[in-house]
Amino acid sequence: MEREFQPLAGVRVVEMTHMIMGPSCGMFLGMLGAEVIKVEPPEGDKTRDLTGMGRPFFPLFNRGKKSVQLDLKSKSGREALGALLSTADVFIDNFRDASLAKMGADPEDLRRRYPGLVLASHKGFLSGPYQDRTALDEVVQMMTGLAYMTGPTGRPLRVGSSANDIMGGLFGAFSVVAALLERKQTGKARSLRIGLFENCLLLVAQHMVQYELEGVDPPPMPERTFSWPVYDIFDTADGKQIFVGAVTEGQWVALCRLLDLGELLSDPTLQTRMDQIDARARTIPVVATAISRRNADDLSKAFEQLGIPFSPIAKPSDMYSDPHVMRPGGLVASHLPDGQAFRAPSLPVDVDGVMMNAAGDVPALGADTTAVLAALGFDPEAIGKARGTRRRAA
Repeated sequence: MEREFQPLAGVRVVEMTHMIMGPSCGMFLGMLGAEVIKVEPPEGDKTRDLTGMGRPFFPLFNRGKKSVQLDLKSKSGREALGALLSTADVFIDNFRDASLAKMGADPEDLRRRYPGLVLASHKGFLSGPYQDRTALDEVVQMMTGLAYMTGPTGRPLRVGSSANDIMGGLFGAFSVVAALLERKQTGKARSLRIGLFENCLLLVAQHMVQYELEGVDPPPMPERTFSWPVYDIFDTADGKQIFVGAVTEGQWVALCRLLDLGELLSDPTLQTRMDQIDARARTIPVVATAISRRNADDLSKAFEQLGIPFSPIAKPSDMYSDPHVMRPGGLVASHLPDGQAFRAPSLPVDVDGVMMNAAGDVPALGADTTAVLAALGFDPEAIGKARGTRRRAA
């Protein structure tokens, strides 16, 4: 039997985070085999109580972690945190430095006390003029031009997920793994700062560089100048929508033949790709009419056989009936503390031909406090003082 892919087994990560960016970093490290201990206040991470679009934040990004309750407003809680960090390889946070200092986790102090501890701080901005600003995923999308590029002119629009938070956590995990490798060679740890803004800056770099090289601001994506003959969304006969692309000469020919559009193939003004692109104003309506006479499923089968890029316009919920997503290992089941199950992706990687299925369950608040602190030598009385009393809202 093949050994499970857990390259970070034996690595202990202590995490003090909330929302998405920091927790996703810990989740990625945990999926690679690290032991991730999430430190929560007596009342728990506030993300646990979110509803609506915030409902999945805690369960999704905290799968497979341990939960330790510590009252970091108390001396006992801060002492327990210090003992825990003395056994850790990595410390992840996404709080302001001033808040961390109040909790006994001032970054400069940690560097002095634990020279072998890799520090990974997830912030709104890297060091510079904006370093103390408050940031959100939506804020940095507006600041960098990503929202401008996503919506039509005059209607900036954020992308439809917490893409920067998740990708920022991925950069955090990537940097932590690199720092652990370096520590093996040098014996020294690093202090890492991961910026949400800079993450988003990388996402828009292609548009920045187009301006840098050509001196022209690219238009928003809905109004972009096309580089392909067909790259559009069409309505089908059964009331569905489908995206279709023909980006090579072979795909253009295959699409026209499939749709019985021989007149486009024989048109002497449409014999080069640039001819086809320049004629989009008159060819796309013709293609749209032909597609509107066909059913989406029949078109999808034909497009797949011909190697034509296509996609139905799906909702996230449709992924639970998608045959590729629902193949063995495509989704991994996790359980909430109350036993309720949910399915979600693991790392999008095949290892030796098998998709990774690491995830784990969602920890109950403080579920691992006693076991973790007892292993550090704390007796029941000391554990009780360190974890504090859960404060309930009035």
